[in-house]
Amino acid sequence: MAQILSVGVFVGAYVLIATERVHRVAAALGGAALMLALRLTDGETAFHSLDAGVDWNVVFLLLGMMIIVGVIKQTGLFEYLAIAAAKRAKGKPYAVLAMFVIITGTASAALDNVTTVLLIAPVTFLVCDRLGLNPIPFLIAEVLASNIGGTATLIGDPPNIIIASRAGLSFNDFLLHLAPFIIVLMIAFVLVCRWLFRDSFRYNEDRVAEVMALSEREAIRNRTLLVQSLIVLGLVLVGFVLHSALHIEPSVVALLGAGLLVLISKVTTEDAIADVEWETLVFFMGLFVMVGALVKTGVIDEVSHALANAVGGDPLLAVMALLFISALLSAIVDNIPYVATMAPIVGELVAAQGESPQSQSMWWALALGADLGGNATAVGASANVVVLGLAARNGTPISFWKFTRYGSIVAGLSILLAAPYLWLRYFLLA
Repeated sequence: MAQILSVGVFVGAYVLIATERVHRVAAALGGAALMLALRLTDGETAFHSLDAGVDWNVVFLLLGMMIIVGVIKQTGLFEYLAIAAAKRAKGKPYAVLAMFVIITGTASAALDNVTTVLLIAPVTFLVCDRLGLNPIPFLIAEVLASNIGGTATLIGDPPNIIIASRAGLSFNDFLLHLAPFIIVLMIAFVLVCRWLFRDSFRYNEDRVAEVMALSEREAIRNRTLLVQSLIVLGLVLVGFVLHSALHIEPSVVALLGAGLLVLISKVTTEDAIADVEWETLVFFMGLFVMVGALVKTGVIDEVSHALANAVGGDPLLAVMALLFISALLSAIVDNIPYVATMAPIVGELVAAQGESPQSQSMWWALALGADLGGNATAVGASANVVVLGLAARNGTPISFWKFTRYGSIVAGLSILLAAPYLWLRYFLLA
């Protein structure tokens, strides 16, 4: 009965979010409240459980980076980058989009996809404003690129960290097994963008001429604050890369960076937190509580075990099932709790098959399915939710279905390309 109720509440909240009948924050909080009121989860689980509660690492990582980005915004750096990027692309919309997509995908592999979209979105708004372009296609393309690029490395997407911890995989393992495919997929995505957003590449020649006449150096308003911000940002990025060796969570690194920047600069605390997306943070909390209830009542666990039983001892069938089912489920629930629940099941499957390239490929199928499948809907990945919040704050809201219309196509193509990659590399050519 508890499982039926938890699924009912989750589906009801999801429908409200998808149809936008009520604000997504209200739907998420309402769903979370119902889960608690019906005792499908409890306060201890919702707020303290690592497997079925609010992922505070994600929440505080976002909070820290939002504060850092808010301070950097006051230096004029984003205006500088916007003008420089527009001039380098000669104001051509597709060239601008391709440039941002490549930068976003590459940075998401080196950092993480949420941090990257927080940094690239303000530049995007400014470029589009200068050129008289609609920023929505650019933002959607960037967040899709961030999820693709983040798949390539251990630190690029949070589910990869969970998989690495469970499977004993290193940073170099991800580079060796996933990065080659992601490079090919990024090239394909840049080409697909030409068709996918073809109606958005009209531009105003007068606006382009105005931009080309601007001097980007004049955009910098506070050079001292810029130097301070870049030093702190550099330290934070180093902390992200070395967090596993330092045994410090990325969320702690982000909060330390935010605190240090506010401390050494003359920015007031009011100005520092002015650009924090509180609605996005609260939405995440509600979503985590709802998905946590699905975990606590055993819904996700039953789905995972059903998959394990269905594939039996066939490694190729297991790999393909993991890839496609992970993509489907990660489009519906956030991929972080899904991977956290699925990782032990995959571990059992791998152990049953013994050490071989075929059995190890199950981990790569899980990573590709969860990371790339998260592109399908607006709530499939953390970066998607962050960008929707930023767009709404900027006065250019992106609807659930508008994002899904583009995201589902990209996710579908990505998974269809991932399937032959896994088959060729780990079965035909192994």
